Amino acid sequence: MRSFLAALAVILGLLLSAAAVPAIWVDRNIVQEDGFVALAAPLGKNPDFQKRLATAAVNSIDTGGTLPAQVAELVRPVLESAAASLTGLPEYPAAWEQTLRKSHRLNFAGPASRPPEAGSSTSLRLDVAPLVALAAKQISRQVGVPLEAPGQTLVNIGQTNQRQLIERVSAYSPLGYSLAIGAGVAFLLALVTARRRWKVLAGAGVGALALSGLWTLASRWAADAVVGTASGNEMADLFKREFVAASAAGFASWTLAAAITGGALVAAGLLLRVVGGPARGR
Repeated sequence: MRSFLAALAVILGLLLSAAAVPAIWVDRNIVQEDGFVALAAPLGKNPDFQKRLATAAVNSIDTGGTLPAQVAELVRPVLESAAASLTGLPEYPAAWEQTLRKSHRLNFAGPASRPPEAGSSTSLRLDVAPLVALAAKQISRQVGVPLEAPGQTLVNIGQTNQRQLIERVSAYSPLGYSLAIGAGVAFLLALVTARRRWKVLAGAGVGALALSGLWTLASRWAADAVVGTASGNEMADLFKREFVAASAAGFASWTLAAAITGGALVAAGLLLRVVGGPARGR
């Protein structure tokens, strides 16, 4: 009976872990602002994405409102030059980080704390206002005329109805911590009730190895599914591809850690079996 209860506890712990680990990763790296910024920051170094983002930021500057039409036309080459050199400015990394933070609040904030500019849009959007302000500052220095940067500049990077998915992810991903605690209690219960604890360690290790493989396959399937849906917006699709690749690489480190932990548990169980001897079996 004790062996049966221990086996059930191990299975329960593995099932809880199967849901807990991905949920915790999503909460720490996507739902939480600092994790999202750290994950998406390298996208600002992608040359193609940099070029498209800088062009979109510079094109949003309204020179017609502050300059005569003829002068605005003469300033157009300056705008094009600013778009090409924007990513090389020393202030660009800070502006990109601020863009990510504003965009995260725009997309992930709850209804009560969502900024007014979020509106009723159901798709994901980037607020590139910090990049626009940086470009406006640079152009103003070159032409000697102050240019007004808008308070917000929204660029769609997703498809419709994604807001509902974000709300579900934001609501359920924190449950991963409770699931992880439940998994820990289940594994502890298995160790306490088992007659042969080496089997518990080995079984949990084999289960961790299996979960690592399952998470890897699920991650690849999810990445292919997301990348396979084209939005018709080249910059949005580029952002999506790079962000999915960064997410897959980040989660891969967790699956690798799970595999290493599983191997260590199997080795510990076998070692306990050898040291304990067949007679003791514990």
